[in-house]
Amino acid sequence: MAEFVTLETSEDHPGVGTIALNRPPMNALNRQLQTELVAAAQEASMRDDIKAVVVYGGPKVLAAGADIKEMNDMTFAEMNKVAGKLQDGLGAIAAIPKPTVAAITGYALGGGLEVALGADRRIAGDNAKLGVPEVLLGVIPGGGGTQRLARLVGPAKAKDMIFTGRFVGAEEALAIGLVDEVVAPDEVYNAALRWAGQFANAASVALAAGKAAVDRGLDVDLTTGLAIEAQLFAALFATDDRRIGMESFVENGPGKAKFTGK
Repeated sequence: MAEFVTLETSEDHPGVGTIALNRPPMNALNRQLQTELVAAAQEASMRDDIKAVVVYGGPKVLAAGADIKEMNDMTFAEMNKVAGKLQDGLGAIAAIPKPTVAAITGYALGGGLEVALGADRRIAGDNAKLGVPEVLLGVIPGGGGTQRLARLVGPAKAKDMIFTGRFVGAEEALAIGLVDEVVAPDEVYNAALRWAGQFANAASVALAAGKAAVDRGLDVDLTTGLAIEAQLFAALFATDDRRIGMESFVENGPGKAKFTGK
C-alpha cells in the first residue's frame, strides 16, 4: 500500500478521482513519493469509473519541491542514471489521458510546480506562491519544468522565473497564464472538483483524443499536427460514443446524449 500518495473517489463527486499527496509537513517529493505518484497516475488512467482527475496536496501546500536532502550527496554519475525517472515521476500527471486539474494551496515550488504543470488546468488559492527556485541551489528544474513552463507562459517569462528563482503570487500567475483560476484558499479543492466533475458523463474517448491532439501537436510543426488531428478524429468513428452522440443530436438536439465511454 502506498505511504505518501493515494487515489480516492467519492460518492459526492462521481467520476472524479483525487490523487492526494501526503508527506508532511511540505510534501517533499522524494523518490518513493514519485514512484507512488506514477502508480496512482497509471491506476487513474486505467480505471473506467474515473473520468477526470484532481491532484491535491491538502489545505496548506501542494508541494514545496523535491527532497533536497535525498539529492545532496549524489554525484553526476548517480543523478545521470535517475534523471529520467525524476521526469517520469514529476510529470506523471501529464501522462493521464483524461482531464486533469491541479488544486494549488500554499506553495507549489520546484518539483511541486512541475507536478502542477503536468495538469490540464491549475486552480490556485489567492495566497498561493509558485516558482522554480532551483537556481538558488545551483541547478535548474529537472522534472520537466524548463519545457512545460516555457510552453505554458512563453520563453521570456519562463526564463525570468528560472533565472531569478523568485516566487510568483496568485494574481501574477493568473495574469501570465501560469494558473487558470484564482479562488479563496478554502475553495481551491471544491473548485477543482467542480471543474473535473463536469466530465463525469462526457464522451471520455473523445476527451482523450482531444487531449492527445493538443499535446502531441504542440511538439511538431503545423502540417504534422493537422495529420495527428485527422487521424485521431477519424478513429473516433469506430467508437460507440460517436454513434450515440450523433444519433442523439439528430433525434433530440445537442447536449442530451448518454455516453458509455466506449
